[in-house]
Amino acid sequence: MELTLFSEILLLLAISVSLVAIFRRLKLAPILAYLVAGILVGPSLFNFLSETKEIAFVGELGIVFLLFSLGLEFSFPRLIAMRQLVFGVGLVQVVVTLLIILIVCLVSGYNWQSALVVAFALALSSTAIVIKQLTENGKLQNKRGQLAVSILLFQDLAVVPMLIVIPIIAGASQANLASSLLMALLNGALVFILLISVGKWLLPRLFNEIAQARSDELFVLTTILVALLTGAITHLFGLSMALGAFLAGMMLGESQYKHQLEADIRPFRDILMGLFFISVGMQLDIFILAESLHWLLLFVAIVLAIKVLIIQVIARLFKQSKADAWASGIMLCQMGEFGFVIAALALDQGLINKHLASMLVGVGVISMGITPYLINHSSRFAQFLAKQTQEEVQDATQSQQEQLNDHVIICGFGRVGQIVSRFLKLESIPYVALDVDPTRVHEAKAAYEPVHFGDARKTEVLKAVGIEKAKLVIIAFDDLHKSLAVIDLIKKYADNAKILVRTGNDDNLEALIEAGADEVIPETLEGSLMLVSHVMLHSGVPVKRIFGRVRRERKNHYNGLHGFYRGDSYKQDEREVEYLHAVTLTDNAFAVGLHLNELDLPLRGVEVTALRRDGKEYYNPEPDMELIPQDVLIVLGVPRRVERAERFLLEGA
Repeated sequence: MELTLFSEILLLLAISVSLVAIFRRLKLAPILAYLVAGILVGPSLFNFLSETKEIAFVGELGIVFLLFSLGLEFSFPRLIAMRQLVFGVGLVQVVVTLLIILIVCLVSGYNWQSALVVAFALALSSTAIVIKQLTENGKLQNKRGQLAVSILLFQDLAVVPMLIVIPIIAGASQANLASSLLMALLNGALVFILLISVGKWLLPRLFNEIAQARSDELFVLTTILVALLTGAITHLFGLSMALGAFLAGMMLGESQYKHQLEADIRPFRDILMGLFFISVGMQLDIFILAESLHWLLLFVAIVLAIKVLIIQVIARLFKQSKADAWASGIMLCQMGEFGFVIAALALDQGLINKHLASMLVGVGVISMGITPYLINHSSRFAQFLAKQTQEEVQDATQSQQEQLNDHVIICGFGRVGQIVSRFLKLESIPYVALDVDPTRVHEAKAAYEPVHFGDARKTEVLKAVGIEKAKLVIIAFDDLHKSLAVIDLIKKYADNAKILVRTGNDDNLEALIEAGADEVIPETLEGSLMLVSHVMLHSGVPVKRIFGRVRRERKNHYNGLHGFYRGDSYKQDEREVEYLHAVTLTDNAFAVGLHLNELDLPLRGVEVTALRRDGKEYYNPEPDMELIPQDVLIVLGVPRRVERAERFLLEGA
């Protein structure tokens, strides 16, 4: 059945939206949903689309924006601070994996071009899936997480030369291959120097002017223009457009507009990357995979085993523990999203046939599909493979169970929840917090706060933090429906626990008390009471009388504070808000070996509020305290100053 262009686009959108929603429910990567969508609409199944080349061309722009985003995340301070792991374990892993897979493919009868493409694709792991899972599990800052991130960081760097080499080996004969590679290297060096020199001087000034115009549309358009323009420049020199976009992102990654640029480019990147992966799925022949399913599964098993063993051996050579080495190998054994990019580019250049491309995509889909399970159970598998005793795990579990007894549960770890936790910590009162903001949970876990990702309205989540043994539950978010649902669960599973609820005002005070809350604290009215207390104190009213009035108001549910003249609503304070950020000092960080007072961090607009070392936390650490590797500094400041301070602590710049 032949469809109009509009009907094709509408059908493609409907299929994509449905599949992404289903895969999200199954906790699978959206990349897999787009690949399945491509298979469904492609020629191997229903063949709904007629303009496949146009879709593939537009999808290639997604690669440009993906590399631009990668450049924004490319942090020189982070790279330098982790250089031993990045250029040690990461470099050796990529090189050794390339060589082993290349040799295996050559022995299997593939020509050297196809073997090199397969090696390129399989040497990489999925940055998006691994980082997402580690962040959600709170494992990004531990040694295993840092080791995995270091390897991924070098793999992301290795993508750029891989994308440059593939068109060169496709267009050059074996005789002039060396000269073509040398010419590409010279062109790359020239473009790099040109873009870096111009970009360091021009781009910050350009975005300063754009930012002053205070136009969201202009800022977004300029971001898109810069990414595409730099890609066009590298394309003119015979190099990949992705290289230019990567360099542009890298130049802007150190600017104060980094996060805004990332936010602006993300919608275009995600949509176009979706189209790209759909175009990859359209090239996948499902019947070839069905006929060779047993070989595909064997291929997947071999790839996973080879990558796990390679990473484990290399990590051990760099003096990592057995358990950490095995865990890192298990977390990074899958094929990455750039493997699809390499396979599609190689197929387009004629370096591999459709059968091999389908097998590579099949390996990627299966390996990425099982990655969340592997990461979630990596510690258990690593303990088994390392043949270590379970004493350490049992001790940690026992210690955690001891903490989760007669403790306080904080539902919501925003500003209010965090303030409460600090006072509980000062009094050595055990507590555990729940929050649904992954970034906040990641930041808090990096500072070793007992915070877990989870919705307090779910029974399993509350049971996981020991609701049956809790003596007090604090509902720190201001949402009536959520609060009522949480109170209902608490009354069902921990009827003896006291419940304190925070609200913005007292509009729903009676409803919360009737639901079972022991205390309801309206922020606005409590703030007014504190202000009135100070006013009366400075006016000469005796302290005893002040406390008596405050107690009566609370007992009467703040009835004396009701009734006031309402005015026009006012804008909230739009000033930058200070926030806490945990900085883990690596072995080669600039700050290691220095005393806190030698760093002069207050002059940089940030304050060290605490220091975490060997499981102990030191509040307001002494200025003459010497810093050592793996110290976790909790710094307070506005975002831009915190980022600069982190760069200074790691690199010294």
